[in-house]
Amino acid sequence: MKKIYIILSICLATTFIANAQTSDSPWAVSLGANLVSVQDDSVDSSLGFGVPSLSLSRYIAGGFSIGAQYSLNSVEVDNADLDYSALEAILKYNLSEGNLFPYLFAGYGLSNFGKDTDAEGLFPSTGAGRTYIGGAGLNYELSSNWMLNVSTSYRSSSEKGSYNHLQHVVGFSYVFGAQDTDNDGVSDKKDVCPEVPGLKEFDGCPDTDGDGIPDNKDGCPEDAGPAELNGCPDADGDGIADKDDACPEAAGSVEMNGCPDTDGDGIADNVDKCPEEAGDAANNGCPWDDRDGDGVADKDDTCPDEAGDAANNGCPEIPEKLVAFLDSENSTLLFVVDSAVITELSAAKLKELNDLLNAYPNSNIIIEGHASSDGSMKYNQKLSEKRSNNVKEALVGMGIDASRLETAAFGETKPAANNNTAAGRSANRRVEFDRKVEIKVVE
Repeated sequence: MKKIYIILSICLATTFIANAQTSDSPWAVSLGANLVSVQDDSVDSSLGFGVPSLSLSRYIAGGFSIGAQYSLNSVEVDNADLDYSALEAILKYNLSEGNLFPYLFAGYGLSNFGKDTDAEGLFPSTGAGRTYIGGAGLNYELSSNWMLNVSTSYRSSSEKGSYNHLQHVVGFSYVFGAQDTDNDGVSDKKDVCPEVPGLKEFDGCPDTDGDGIPDNKDGCPEDAGPAELNGCPDADGDGIADKDDACPEAAGSVEMNGCPDTDGDGIADNVDKCPEEAGDAANNGCPWDDRDGDGVADKDDTCPDEAGDAANNGCPEIPEKLVAFLDSENSTLLFVVDSAVITELSAAKLKELNDLLNAYPNSNIIIEGHASSDGSMKYNQKLSEKRSNNVKEALVGMGIDASRLETAAFGETKPAANNNTAAGRSANRRVEFDRKVEIKVVE
């Protein structure tokens, strides 16, 4: 019969173990060996060793668990080998939790010192008695599911045929029963990622890229990266994660969104159409065309084909003294009637003009000849042409290059005064340098 009990107990334990689940499960099954020592001075007894000691318990709340324990043993009392068996209900209180935690327990049940081997039933009246239990134990966590268990208890069973006794148990416990949807060994209650198999050290979450950062906290769960970049890689080492880096293969700056600015024009290389030549953002990072090379872009250069300066909108320096001369009365050379000969007064003026043209060697002028209404229009036209040509020849004779001088003749068509008076006609016999004279720059 004893062998049958042992086999049944082991089968029961195996059943619970086979259905075991997680490390923080509320259910626990324990299997071990027990030592029994009779505490009765009226008899002569020895320490008995037996297997199994089998228990099943369930955590309730606040550190309390309830369960049942069944034990088999063989005890020698007064030179008689007695088959010992016990079945108790147990209330347990955990004093602490962790890898190593002690507990107290108390219980009530039946103990049988099988004096009459022919008696029927597990607990026949002969040798059996009601038992009150109090004890302490210690659990040590071996793994997420397995614990080593030791306990000792005093059992008061003073009914006729039974004895007060001590029981010591050493065995293993297996905890189970909580739901673990992803079967990763971390119960759903504690699993931050309950539907994805993970690791215990990451509260049940996986670390797909193996960078030591769980996927639920990893900005790039499939690409290994440092913690300071939230688990994301940084291929170019510029401190900007590849996922946020517009140029992940070229080290850049935060201001340039992770891209370099090779030409230093404030435009990132990835959007700069001329990355090695400083330019303007409005021109896609390229410099504006500057045909005359004066540093003023053609779009802003009033004189795009003539080198100038920015202060003059890209045009050459304004010959202020020459302009002032052309705007004064000195720019008008008067002639006597029916003559193209340059007077002494006009020659003095030409000398001043010659000095100014030498001072501004890039300036060109237009010499305009005029006549009064004396004579026919055809005659006056030819006379005005002679006057402008004579002035040009005079300036060329002073050393001015002929290519800088243009001539124009208007006859009597552009009078400066009334031809009906002698004074007016005298004023119209002239060569002048129009205030709108074109000043050209020769490179």
